[in-house]
Amino acid sequence: MSKTKISRPEGHHVVVPSAVVPGANKVISFLERAFDGKVVDRYDGPNGAVYHAEVLLGDSVVMLGEPAPDQQAMPASLSYYVDDGASVDATYRRALDSGARSVSEPTDQPWGYRSACVTDDAGNRWTICAIVEELSRDEILRRMQAQA
Repeated sequence: MSKTKISRPEGHHVVVPSAVVPGANKVISFLERAFDGKVVDRYDGPNGAVYHAEVLLGDSVVMLGEPAPDQQAMPASLSYYVDDGASVDATYRRALDSGARSVSEPTDQPWGYRSACVTDDAGNRWTICAIVEELSRDEILRRMQAQA
């Protein structure tokens, strides 16, 4: 009998970001409030710690869990794409209202993005971004050099 090979679970891309952080429960709540995250899988330990969780953000899954006693925390740095510049601003405000700390306020970048950065309670860094201008590589380099 042949078996069908499953290369990855539904909703997972080839590379799936993961964070191992204390307070994973707080991060899950933050993702639900700030980014409309949906928990699609979760395993809690007998002590209430999140052993493993998967949260769907748009079309992508982020995995997270608590560090084991012999494991160090490994916060992540992630980019969260939204539809447009106004959505960057609105999502940034929603993230702050959900408990995030500001790293940088929404700003238009020389490479054609509008972006803002926040950190959650566990130290994960979230760059909220949208493409607001389609630029050639030459124009991006010109703008970056003019900023230097």
